[in-house]
Amino acid sequence: MNLDNRAIGVFDSGVGGLTVLREIIKTVPNESTIYFGDTERVPYGPRDLNEVKKFVFKITKFLCDKDVKLIVIACNTSTAAALNDLKKNCDIPIIGVIEPGARTAVSNTRNKRIGVIATEGTVKSNAYKKEIAKINKDIKTFSVPAPMLVDFIERGILKGESLDRAISGYIRPLLGLGIDVLILGCTHFPLIEDRILSSSGDGIRVISSAVETAKDVKKILLEKNLSAGPENIPERFFYETGITSKFLEVGKMFLGEEIREVIRIKLDI
Repeated sequence: MNLDNRAIGVFDSGVGGLTVLREIIKTVPNESTIYFGDTERVPYGPRDLNEVKKFVFKITKFLCDKDVKLIVIACNTSTAAALNDLKKNCDIPIIGVIEPGARTAVSNTRNKRIGVIATEGTVKSNAYKKEIAKINKDIKTFSVPAPMLVDFIERGILKGESLDRAISGYIRPLLGLGIDVLILGCTHFPLIEDRILSSSGDGIRVISSAVETAKDVKKILLEKNLSAGPENIPERFFYETGITSKFLEVGKMFLGEEIREVIRIKLDI
């Protein structure tokens, strides 16, 4: 068995993708990782998907130049905008977060009514609806854009009455449509999953794609013979493009481990 100690690349428009990184670290703890947050241009959700695609290709090139062995698009909007095109243009495996989340939601719904809260870009793309229909065309999918929640999280506000009111405002219409599964269709949202659960009520299964995406990472590493050796001492590198983000504070709080340094870089678009 060949061993590959190169890093896994993970990226998002901001800090939300750290939810995916956390699960990857838990699932394959001896793998090195490089995380990239495009905090200068966050949020991607309201942007045109063609514009997002340009950002994604630039970030992917940056990670490929770092010689990563696998790339995880830890951003729903970026996955919707660019995953298929990236796969055609890259020699290394690339996975997104939409398919794992959709797959898990389908296996958990009892009444075939699934709700999605996501960014405007992800909702407009109908990415979850299409992915769910591929698995089971009888399932009805209802999606609501929740841009205010991204804004709260990017500012490091993870609790409080104003956040709870915003969550309730987004979720109430979906509950009225009789959903029994709610997909957190933005990788930022697991940071406030406890607040979302409180607003969802009993009987609603809340799905975060982060756990399922991490399982897919492990599976691909094994299938493609890319796993790091057991003696590998994992390294963690963090990059961002913005200068006023809450990356360190939110990142440390959520990862549960110290982020000693975030390297700021300029991404020429």
